Amino acid sequence: MSLPDPTPTSRAVVTGASSGIGTALAEILAQQGHSLILVARREDRLRMLAAELHRRFAIDAEIRAVDLSDRDRRAELCDELATREIAILCNNAGFATYGELATADPARERQEVELNAVAVHELTLAVLPGMLRRRAGAILITGSTAGNQPGPNNATYAATKAFANTFAESLHTELAGTGVHCTLLAPGPVRTEYAEAAQAPGLDALVPAPLWVSAEQAATQGLRGLAAGRRRVVPGLFAKMQTLGGHYTPRAMVGPVLRAVYRKVT
Repeated sequence: MSLPDPTPTSRAVVTGASSGIGTALAEILAQQGHSLILVARREDRLRMLAAELHRRFAIDAEIRAVDLSDRDRRAELCDELATREIAILCNNAGFATYGELATADPARERQEVELNAVAVHELTLAVLPGMLRRRAGAILITGSTAGNQPGPNNATYAATKAFANTFAESLHTELAGTGVHCTLLAPGPVRTEYAEAAQAPGLDALVPAPLWVSAEQAATQGLRGLAAGRRRVVPGLFAKMQTLGGHYTPRAMVGPVLRAVYRKVT
């Protein structure tokens, strides 16, 4: 298997493109010759990134400054993408919240569900019929090792990433033989602006520095796995250990441990 070849009319879509894994995905795809549609909330960053990628790689880079947790704005983008020749979709945007759910901001929690789960579902539904008609396309969904186990004091994030993980792996098998493939990128700790966005100052101290992976490493491994038609990509030793623990440790044991861990984050 391989990624679809770039053409003058096709586009690779990257959500959450203004920082972290999203920026790294956009740079790698541009280097491979793919013209892009870059999606994120921060228009200034998108403009800078689009200009830089055009200068370095001579590709077209369109920007869409869209808050994907906003249903109306998201619907507009989905309507557009359904009419475009989308060769690759990187469903990458997301954020986390920490703390007890009973004291959380309900609006912020709803945004998290809309962005991490509903937007992933709707963007995929927007581009998938066209990919299947062309019998060519690739979808990368950024889930998380957090979706492999309960996440007390991180409940909404763990639940939304469980959706992303299962959705991606289900599509991987469902699409077999169609010319379209879907890969789950399920990282653990990645050096991005994630902790700042999550308002979790203790997150950096929770995991020893050598166990973190860079955004570039995560993006590179994710796109290599996508090109190879892999079901799941888990970058980094710590993330692999998390994955094994999440699958095989009894829930009655892992829940209390993670509750104590996540209490230290906020």
